[in-house]
Amino acid sequence: MVLFDAGPDHTTLDPDRAVRLLGFFTPASETSRAPSHAPSLSKGLAMLLHGWEGDSHSAYNLVLGSALVRAGYDVIRLNLRDHGPTHHLNRGIFFATLIEEVHAVTQRVGLLAAGKPFFLIGASLGGSFAVRMALLHARRPIPNLRRAIAINPVLNPRRTCILLDSHPLLRRYFRRRWLDSLRKKQELFPELYDFTPLRSIRTIWEMTDCLTKSGAHFNGVEEYLNAYSVKPRQIHDLNTNLTILSAANDPIIPPCDIAALPPHPLLQVHILPYGGHVGYNDLFPLRNRLPELIETLLEQEPIKD
Repeated sequence: MVLFDAGPDHTTLDPDRAVRLLGFFTPASETSRAPSHAPSLSKGLAMLLHGWEGDSHSAYNLVLGSALVRAGYDVIRLNLRDHGPTHHLNRGIFFATLIEEVHAVTQRVGLLAAGKPFFLIGASLGGSFAVRMALLHARRPIPNLRRAIAINPVLNPRRTCILLDSHPLLRRYFRRRWLDSLRKKQELFPELYDFTPLRSIRTIWEMTDCLTKSGAHFNGVEEYLNAYSVKPRQIHDLNTNLTILSAANDPIIPPCDIAALPPHPLLQVHILPYGGHVGYNDLFPLRNRLPELIETLLEQEPIKD
C-alpha cells in the first residue's frame, strides 16, 4: 500500500492541503526474477487505472495486474479520488476533470521505474485519464514513460452518458454505485455535504447536472462533460506511444468515437469485434483475453516520432 502526495487540491475545499491518493504495489513474481543474489530482472513498471466507480481491486484490475506480475512486471494499482477505501483522504469529491492530481501521481510513479520502462494502462474512465495524460506528456513529461494503453476509453463523455442512461441495467448499476460512494462521503463530512436530493433523481445525466452545478463550478452537465472530452485535434500534439484497445460491441463506447481520431505515427488503434465494455472473455475455452492482449502490447518496440 502506497499513499501519494498529489499536489494542491483543485476542488478549492482544501487549497492549503495536498491531495492524497492511494495505490497498491506488487513486485514482479519471484518466478520471473533472477536468483536472489542477482539484480532484479523486472521488465518495467505498469500503473493500472480503474474505471468510474471501480477501484484498485476491481476484477479486471486484479486479473490484469496478476498476469503482469507473473510476466515479470512490477505493478501499481492506483485508486482515483473517492474510489476504493479512499473517501476519507480528501474533503473534495471526485470529478473526472481532476486530471492534475492524477498526472502528478503518475509523474511520481514514473520515477519509481528507476530508468526501466514505465507503462500507463487505464480502462474506461481510467482509459480517458490515460489518453489525457499521454497528451499532457508533451508539456509535462512523465518520467520513463514507454507507452500509454487505453482500454475502452471514454473519449466522448456526453455520448457515453446518454448511452449509459439508455441501458436500464447499466444505469441502475452505476447509479447505485455512485449513490453509495456519495453516501460514504456525506457520512465522513456531514458539515459539507447533503446528497439526499440526488436519491430521487433517476438518470445519470440529471444527477451529474445537479452535482456539477452545486459543487464543481460548472454551469451544468454539458459544460462538465465537454471539459474532459478528448477532441480529435488534440491528437496532433501526441509525442508518446499511445495504444487504444476497444470492442465494436461496447454498449457505451461506440467505435465512431475512436474512429474520429486522426491518424498519427504514435497512435495505434485496435477495435476487436467482441469484448463488450472491458470484458474480453472467451467462452470456448473459458478465459479472459485481456492479459494476453496487454502483454503483447507491452512487448512491442516503441515507435519514435
